[in-house]
Amino acid sequence: MRIISYNLRKHAASAELTGLETLYEADVLCLQEADSELLPETVGNLRLADSTRANRLGLAIYYNQDRFDAITTTAFELKKSMHDMLFSPANERLIATKLFDREAGREMLVASFHAAPLTALNSLRRKQIKTAHSELHSLAEGIPTVMVGDFNYPIFKNNLRRRITEMGYELSLSNERTYSRYKIFRGHFDFVTSVNMGMDDVKTLPRGASDHRAILVTTTYID
Repeated sequence: MRIISYNLRKHAASAELTGLETLYEADVLCLQEADSELLPETVGNLRLADSTRANRLGLAIYYNQDRFDAITTTAFELKKSMHDMLFSPANERLIATKLFDREAGREMLVASFHAAPLTALNSLRRKQIKTAHSELHSLAEGIPTVMVGDFNYPIFKNNLRRRITEMGYELSLSNERTYSRYKIFRGHFDFVTSVNMGMDDVKTLPRGASDHRAILVTTTYID
């Protein structure tokens, strides 16, 4: 299964989506910083499951309609940063879609996540990640789950990895850094957390119009 996660930088990279879907044969596309009002119903062979509507910078999930049936999609509010309070609305930072995989005959959960910006503390982002995992657990306890997105967490990842492991999830980084717009802010901002899914490969894709580089996650069911 191939999942692409891409922060569109205020929708600036939206014209690249069809090309990404075609080139990498994506099964799922998870977006951050999308303009929900401008999103098409389909991107190549992918259909829009749903998007957030209460955010300036929206989240969205597309899925391969030949392989999956979308069962439910839910958006969640997470703890707000000062940035969120000043530049509202920015309360929905997680969207999750439960899919039925007709090829495998089983359900899975995929989520698009966007943590608070770098003006917030890492401790707040850790709380957001913990809450996001708890919300996903409440939706789909025990089924394979993949959460991708912009975690805004470029340093101190060993501490984050330990905490995510304690939550029962696995943290996976791509082969190259995903953000390098400013010299001081470089590193892996976009990555993956998962449970009951094996990570075969996580690859950073070539740079486009966004300040983030998309990541391509190749994953399989563990059991």
